[in-house]
Amino acid sequence: MLGAASAAEPGWTVLFDGKSLDGWRASETKSTFKLVDGALVANGTRSHLFYVGEVNGGDFENFELKVDVMTKNNSNGGIYFHTAYQETGWPDKGFEVQVNNTYNTDPRKTGSLYAVSDTMKASASDDEWFTEHIIVQGKKVTIKVDGMTVVEWTEPADWPGLIDPANGQNFPQRKLSSGTFALQGHDPGSTIYYKNIRVKPLP
Repeated sequence: MLGAASAAEPGWTVLFDGKSLDGWRASETKSTFKLVDGALVANGTRSHLFYVGEVNGGDFENFELKVDVMTKNNSNGGIYFHTAYQETGWPDKGFEVQVNNTYNTDPRKTGSLYAVSDTMKASASDDEWFTEHIIVQGKKVTIKVDGMTVVEWTEPADWPGLIDPANGQNFPQRKLSSGTFALQGHDPGSTIYYKNIRVKPLP
């Protein structure tokens, strides 16, 4: 049931019921996201699937988020937080946590806080389920993959957002604030499975 607490993890709330896209809204290419055997499968032209449901009013500041993920070979995806729905383009607001074990044109691997605090070593494998665990508390972001911490980053007081004209990265709204979550469908050659999406708001 959408929004029901997970029996296995007291204090957590399920955001995806495994049966429908209730509470989620896709941008750009809605056909990129499909339901397959209880999972959300992202494969197709760029699109992002935003959480627009009722849990916490769809607005999360301090939280823990867990998402079970499986990648196929040479696939790229991502999990956004503190973001907001937008119809086209890569989300301007919030941060992306990378999903990429073997995608050969981007060195940033699974668990990276994309272009902010990156890990270049794969911490998971294709064709196997793994769990990305994102914790945001105050100005600190912790990212774990299958229980192993791969990123710990604290936003500096003078953080301007992600602004790096040298490589074309310019996201001034990439700052800790509050917002919703989104799953990324990156490109037609990438296939990513997402399931067991659950959140625990923190004070």
